[in-house]
Amino acid sequence: MSTTVAPDKILKELAELWVNTAQQGQAEGGAGVLRACSMTLLVLAEESEDSQGLGETIAALMPEHPARAIVARMSGPGERSLTERVYSQCWMPFGQRKQICCEQVEITVSDAALADLPSVVLPLAVPDLPLILWCRSPRLAAMPEFLPIAAMAQKVVMDSGAMKDPAAALKLIAALAAQGVLLGDLSWTRLTRWREMLAQVFENQQYLGQLVKVSGVKVERGEGFGVAALYMAVWLTDCLADAGVHASFAVGPAAEGVSLRVELVGEGFAAELARREDRMVVTVNGFSQCTSLSQPTDYLLMREELGIVRHDPVFERALTRAAGLALPSEAK
Repeated sequence: MSTTVAPDKILKELAELWVNTAQQGQAEGGAGVLRACSMTLLVLAEESEDSQGLGETIAALMPEHPARAIVARMSGPGERSLTERVYSQCWMPFGQRKQICCEQVEITVSDAALADLPSVVLPLAVPDLPLILWCRSPRLAAMPEFLPIAAMAQKVVMDSGAMKDPAAALKLIAALAAQGVLLGDLSWTRLTRWREMLAQVFENQQYLGQLVKVSGVKVERGEGFGVAALYMAVWLTDCLADAGVHASFAVGPAAEGVSLRVELVGEGFAAELARREDRMVVTVNGFSQCTSLSQPTDYLLMREELGIVRHDPVFERALTRAAGLALPSEAK
């Protein structure tokens, strides 16, 4: 197994890949191949992770966010080693004969060689286009070698919901943000539909007029929703404060079968959003409405995050407040 990977060798293999792909497209009677790229997407994952599932997710992202994808798989403890291979992802838009292709590089790296990863990835990044880092490994995010890797990226996407200790996850993400890393957290992204549906409640002018009655917010969370619940609580109380309504909040465990539940209470007014499996139940002053709400896939979450390569002041505000409030007894 190789102990080093030469970026020049990979770039040469990529060039040869495009020549061969174009020749094959012409030989098969097609209209050729179009090379598409809007960013470099660096994915950090454990070698034990389902490679087929991850590959399908990346392939699904390519038509909307074409990228040079670099997948670095962590092989764990052991001798210092790096290996690589290159290949392409192609699709044919409906009604067209020309294939659109993106390139993918897969690198296997041991923990001992992790510090070498920036020197391999930086020469492979497409010039003048953003480099987005998607860290799927909670173990890696806590390692000291992670910060130099994160520093290469214009944006780092993590998932605090996949980390065992929600309080530690928030502390880690907030520390990265404090060092100037532009961050996205899939625990926050999962709340997009929740925030939209809550906003829709107050599109009703009658309910909007009763907003001043809200005095308390309660958020209950199921397993894996500790950070999301805290995000929701601080976001909601911030929104109320911006409207001149000052409410207290509490975060606690949800009943069995409920992944997340949000309740606004006040004298003569009560609103609740609760998710049970693939259903969202919205109840306002005793009147309920049930809506289908399937669990968002990694593809849907990343499709949203890849479209936001800039500061998100709403998320950053929620992260700052949540990190300052998170205690082990609250977030677990």
